[in-house]
Amino acid sequence: MTNQYETVFILTPVLSEPQTKETVEKFRNLLVENGAEIVNEELWGLKKMAYAIEKKSTGFYVMMEFTAEPTVMKKLEVAYRRDERVLRYLTVKHDKFSAAYAEKRRAKLNAKKED
Repeated sequence: MTNQYETVFILTPVLSEPQTKETVEKFRNLLVENGAEIVNEELWGLKKMAYAIEKKSTGFYVMMEFTAEPTVMKKLEVAYRRDERVLRYLTVKHDKFSAAYAEKRRAKLNAKKED
C-alpha cells in the first residue's frame, strides 16, 4: 500500500548552485529507485532560519511530495542523516485532508505559473 508523503529538507548555505541541484537530484533518484513517484517538487531557495543550526542562519529549502511504500521512508531518512549537506529534515505522511489541501495548493501554484 502506498502512502502520500511530504518532505522538507534544509541544505547548508555554503553549497554552490550546482552542488545544491546535485544534492536534490540525489534524493530524488533515491526515491525513484525505491519505487516512489514524485508528485511535486519545489525549490524554495535560500531562506533565513528562525534559529542558527551549526552556526548557520540561512539554508536552501527544498520540498518534495511523493507517493511511496512505508519502507522507503527508512531509507530516505538514513540518507538524510548520512549526508553532511543536510542541516534538518522533516517528513510527514498525508492523511486525506492534508492530501486534498496539497492538491489544491499545487493547482493554485500551477495556475500562477501559467499566467
